[in-house]
Amino acid sequence: MAVTLEIVRQVAALARLEFLPQEEERLVGELNRILEYMEKLGELDTAQVEPTAHIISPIDAFRPDEAEVFPGAAALLAPADPRDEGYFRVPRIID
Repeated sequence: MAVTLEIVRQVAALARLEFLPQEEERLVGELNRILEYMEKLGELDTAQVEPTAHIISPIDAFRPDEAEVFPGAAALLAPADPRDEGYFRVPRIID
């Protein structure tokens, strides 16, 4: 199936795009080259190729979500002192 000037105009109207006549002609050529390339890809024998969604297997993608106690939490929170009942005390910025 080849792309014609009429098809380009129909798609442009559906997409609410406006093209100059020379742009429409350029698009016809570009879209036909894309379709020719896709036809060339369609000639490949892919009967022995398994369908894939990823190049590598996502083995660890769904590991169990387990809560852990971070051992260095006290050291990370030490510079943020003084604390007041578990909350951080910060300077007042709004009067």
